Amino acid sequence: MFAILGSHVAAAQISLAEYRADVAAYSWQLKIAASQVDAAAAEALRTRTGRLPRLALEGDFAASFHRYDGIEPWSFNLRPEVVQTLYGGGAVRAAVRQTDLGYGIALCEEEFSQIDVRYAADYAYWNLSAAEFYAASMREYVALIRSLKEVIDRRFAEGLIAKGDVLMIDTRLSEADYTLLAAERQLEVARHNFNMLRGADAAQEVRLRNGIRDSLPEPVRVPGCESLSRRPDFMAAGLRIEQAEAAVAAARAPYNPQLSVGVGGVWQTFTPNRTGSTTVDGSVFVRLSVPIFHWGERRRAVAAARAAQMQTEWRAASLHDDIVREEINGWTMLVQSRAQIDNSEKNLRLASENLSISTYSYREGLATILDVLQAQLSWIQLYTNSIRAYYDYAVALSNYRRITAQPD
Repeated sequence: MFAILGSHVAAAQISLAEYRADVAAYSWQLKIAASQVDAAAAEALRTRTGRLPRLALEGDFAASFHRYDGIEPWSFNLRPEVVQTLYGGGAVRAAVRQTDLGYGIALCEEEFSQIDVRYAADYAYWNLSAAEFYAASMREYVALIRSLKEVIDRRFAEGLIAKGDVLMIDTRLSEADYTLLAAERQLEVARHNFNMLRGADAAQEVRLRNGIRDSLPEPVRVPGCESLSRRPDFMAAGLRIEQAEAAVAAARAPYNPQLSVGVGGVWQTFTPNRTGSTTVDGSVFVRLSVPIFHWGERRRAVAAARAAQMQTEWRAASLHDDIVREEINGWTMLVQSRAQIDNSEKNLRLASENLSISTYSYREGLATILDVLQAQLSWIQLYTNSIRAYYDYAVALSNYRRITAQPD
């Protein structure tokens, strides 16, 4: 029976890796990014059709309200054409280049969305773990105060202490109960966020396999300049610069000469339509279009495209600085949070020892209630600091991996 119960408990636990997988499978952000990749791929294929011959069919039908002697009041013509563009001013080439780059950008954005979703999963996981530790610490703190209250109530009943000690312990217990309620509320909110991020029922109970107090390895530092080559968003910024260059060519293309050839035919009534009989004729044609004067429209269109290109380059430069700064700050936070763990653990050991001594001394009549209450308060504050330090380190570790795009 114990083995069966143990297997059920183990099955109910969820590891960080499993939670990441659940969040990724449910994430709407990743679904949107995947659909954007599909749309970019379809658009890239669509622009390539501009290089292929095109078949079009046009037709007209006309009917007159007046009938003239010997002439039918209606006429029609159908004109099928097959046209092959030989030179379109570079519009097709520029469009193909733009859409190919757009497909690459969509892939980079999907990869960066995966990094963002993984970080969001890590944050929710560590937040729930920290909330559990904090709530457990507050329960232990309340239990310590209740245990001390039993001693004080007994000693007061025996007439060994004054009423002031009872009032002080009652006040401290009331404050601790209030703080415990706040901790339980934070735990519920963290559980709701945890479950909703993976598409589960918000109130579902969760057992975490990993925790913020587990041994988490430090990542290898990746300098800011090196992390640029890892970041999908920076790669996408480079592709956008190339896309903006192609946009300049696309803006110029409509004002370049255009040449096409084709073959067509016409099925129509005679003019005038006296008998209702029809004729079929065919033709081969060469079509040339040369824009001559458009009041400076070409120059202004190209200038606007070049201005957009410069904006893209400046955004990429700004992103470069942001990534370098994020790496420096992320590594600093990681190192400092690790140092805070060591310091908080040392202080917590001292506070625990001081609490034990103060509690024992009070039971033996060698210390006052104020000494014990101060020792308890110092212990819970340092315990909370320790939880915060572990949480900060876990989040800083996940954040640094996100900044440098490091795999686990």
